[in-house]
Order: sequence, then C-alpha cells, then structure tokens
Amino acid sequence: MSTQASNTRSESTANPAAKLDVLGDDCARTILIATSEGPKTAKELTKQTDSSSATVYRRINNLLESDLLAECVRFENDGSHTTAYETTVDDLRVRIDADGINVAISDSDG
Repeated sequence: MSTQASNTRSESTANPAAKLDVLGDDCARTILIATSEGPKTAKELTKQTDSSSATVYRRINNLLESDLLAECVRFENDGSHTTAYETTVDDLRVRIDADGINVAISDSDG
C-alpha cells in the first residue's frame, strides 16, 4: 500500500479557543492519535473510535478546519484509491499569560 498522493489543508483557524474546543472531544483526540501512526480512512477511524460514522465525519471536519488533520489519497496495491486522513501536528503547546491564550503548533512537515 502506498500513501500520500496529495495533501490539502483547510483555512487556518486563528482562534486558539477553537483548537482547544476540538481537542476537548474524546473522539477527536482518538482520531489524532490514530492518524499519527499513518493515514487512516473514515471507515478505519470509525472502528477505532467506536463511534458512529456521522460522528467521525463531524470530528474529521472539525479537525480539518482547525488544521490539525489533513486529507490525502491512499493508493492500494490493486490500483484503487481512497481518501484518508493524517495528523498534521507533532507538537501542540498552550501558553496562558496576561495577553491571553496562545496555541503554538509544530507541523509534521517540519
């Protein structure tokens, strides 16, 4: 199985609270953990999260909008392809100070 023909990222969410809100959901965190090991399809993520496919797709969309997840194409040995998702985050840091809350993200790409 070969992965990653193309990566697309959604518009960045500038609001740090939005990223924290997304991470507050257990299903979303499970998706990020699973996709840190390599691209996974929504069907694979549904099995891993033990959630409904509708819930998984909602969490995937939230993670895409927050730039915490990217969509890619996964090619199979038989020539077929499917949409898969992979985390874009290696490191996330939250700083709270007099200026407010700052969320700093280190991407998987460097």
